[in-house]
Amino acid sequence: MAVEAKLAKEIIAKRVAMELKNGQLVNLGIGLPTLVANYIPKDVYVVLQSENGMVGMGSTPEQGKEDKNITNAGGQYVTINSNGAYFDSAFSFSLIRGGHVDITVLGALEVDQYGNLSNWIIPGKLVPGMGGAMDLVTGAKKVIVAMQHTAKGDNKIKKNCLLPLTAKGEVDMIVTELGVMLVTEKGLVLTEIHKDTTVEEVIQLTDAELIIDENLKVMNI
Repeated sequence: MAVEAKLAKEIIAKRVAMELKNGQLVNLGIGLPTLVANYIPKDVYVVLQSENGMVGMGSTPEQGKEDKNITNAGGQYVTINSNGAYFDSAFSFSLIRGGHVDITVLGALEVDQYGNLSNWIIPGKLVPGMGGAMDLVTGAKKVIVAMQHTAKGDNKIKKNCLLPLTAKGEVDMIVTELGVMLVTEKGLVLTEIHKDTTVEEVIQLTDAELIIDENLKVMNI
C-alpha cells in the first residue's frame, strides 16, 4: 500500500480522532498530530491543550485568516474556541505533570514493541531539544503515537529502539496509515489494518514482532 504523504497523514489523523471521547483533555504534538483537530467528530466534545499555554485550541484556520498571535507549540497557526484560555508555561506544565491530560498524541522517529519511544534526536543532527515530550508521555493517561509506518524505506516500528529514548514503556497505541497496534504485556498486537493493505504487508514493513488479533478489523475511516 503505497500512498502519498498527505493522504497517509489524513488517514492517520482521522483514525486517531476516533479515539477521543467526550470531556477529555487532549494534547496534540507538533506536526502530524495537529491534523487530528480537523477530524474530531461533531458529536464529540474535547478540550485541546497546547503545551505553549493554551486550552480550547481549535482547528487549522482558513488560509488568509491566520492570527500571528495564536500558534501551537510548533509555531503553526491554530484557532482558539470561544471558551478557550491562554496561560503561561508553568501552568501548562502543571496540567501535564499533574496527570490532568487524558490523551497525548505524538509523532515518533521510532517506537518499539515494548512501548519505548524515540522522537527527539538523531545523533549528529542539530535539534532544538526534547521539549515537552518527556513530560507529556509520562504525565498523560494514554499515549498515542501517530506516524507514517516507514520513513524513506526504513522501518520505524522496531523490536528495540536504536535512537536515544524519550521515554521507556509509555506508549499505549500506535496508529499508522497501515493499521493500529496496541502495546500489551504480551507484545505488540495488530488490531486493525487499512482496507488497501494486507497482514503480510504490515508484517513485512514492521521490524517488531507482531501478534495478530484474532478479531482483526478493517480501519473504519
